[in-house]
Amino acid sequence: MDLKERALNYHAGERPGKTAITSTKPCRTADDLSLAYTPGVAEPVIEIGRCKQAAYDYTNKGNLVAVVSNGTAILGLGNRGAAASKPVMEGKAVLFKKFADVDVFDLEIDTEDPEKLIDTVKLLEPSFGGINLEDIRAPECFRIEKELKSKMNIPVFHDDQHGTAIVSGAGLLNAVELAEKKLSEIKVVFNGAGAAGISCARLFVRMGVKKDNVLMCDSKGVIHKGRSGLGPEKTEFIRDTRLRSLKDAMRGADVFVGVSVKNVVSPEMLETMAKNPIVFAMSNPDPEIPYDTAVETRPDIIMATGRSDYPNQVNNVLGFPFIFRGALDVRASDITEGMKVAAARALATLAKETVEDTVKEAYNNTGFSFGREYIIPKAFDPRVIEWVAPAVAEAAMTEGVAGNPITDREAYVKQLRDRMEK
Repeated sequence: MDLKERALNYHAGERPGKTAITSTKPCRTADDLSLAYTPGVAEPVIEIGRCKQAAYDYTNKGNLVAVVSNGTAILGLGNRGAAASKPVMEGKAVLFKKFADVDVFDLEIDTEDPEKLIDTVKLLEPSFGGINLEDIRAPECFRIEKELKSKMNIPVFHDDQHGTAIVSGAGLLNAVELAEKKLSEIKVVFNGAGAAGISCARLFVRMGVKKDNVLMCDSKGVIHKGRSGLGPEKTEFIRDTRLRSLKDAMRGADVFVGVSVKNVVSPEMLETMAKNPIVFAMSNPDPEIPYDTAVETRPDIIMATGRSDYPNQVNNVLGFPFIFRGALDVRASDITEGMKVAAARALATLAKETVEDTVKEAYNNTGFSFGREYIIPKAFDPRVIEWVAPAVAEAAMTEGVAGNPITDREAYVKQLRDRMEK
């Protein structure tokens, strides 16, 4: 069978879809029933009525995330509508559960009106411990996330923006070290000024890249001072420069970050980059320049893509499950910039650790060690949760958004390990 037939059969199967709801409490006897529902259920209702925070003690709120989409930017397929986004959102739910034991309801909202989507999600706040926005087109996604963050007292996180930024940020930290360069000195070129590109640029600047050393390109070329009709996000990265094309921008650049379309970078353009070029060609399924072409053209390259069949996959699954795990565990009211940087630094540090045999087994006994072809940890490394979730939780505490701070990091790490081994 070809991929299409296999994928459709997989999603149909005996029970259509990829998720189901299970009970966490017994309901086998009349007494169980009286506790699960009436009359026993009245007791937690009364407690929560007295104090809303008690919902974390008596319901699944503290481990429940809503994955929300309106289907306007589904993967690389564009605007296919809310219903068509459901397979992706169910897939997201599977990853949350598999990698961090976070429960998810996927919510497909049938509107392209940002205001209606904002109002709908805001009204759902009592049900959830966090909101993961997904596959919502730019520039509306920026406004939707910003307004929800300001109106809600639970974490709101747009993974298309920040997941890519955090994982690529981890890769950047290690790539710069291997290239023997400094964040404050590197020149970075972005191709793609949508949700992921803007968020990556913002996070890179927060981590130490100088904003004046960032050139942002979109489908019309370099975002420069002479251009008009730019939205507020693109305006943030306007440069006073005579450079106009991506080809011009790449000359002498230390880093290229692609979140755009395939084959926009030629070998000739790659040749003009600085020594030890860092290339994150993250367009899926085909990168901005083919991996084999890039490494043949520049043997000194440090390259990452969005694909699992090449080294250094920038995979958002290294981010969102563990970020929400840490945020939920301290009952965070927000996911701050500091929490995102903490996640990126934790991932970067983990990549330098000796890779365990169980991880190698998950990848056909392939050996991994820190270097040009291993700057980002693997998704099936069970230590990711033990490194990222505590880092996020501690950053939430430092930034004053943790409602239930952890007091013993070692005990928390053990709790995470035990949780995932069940």
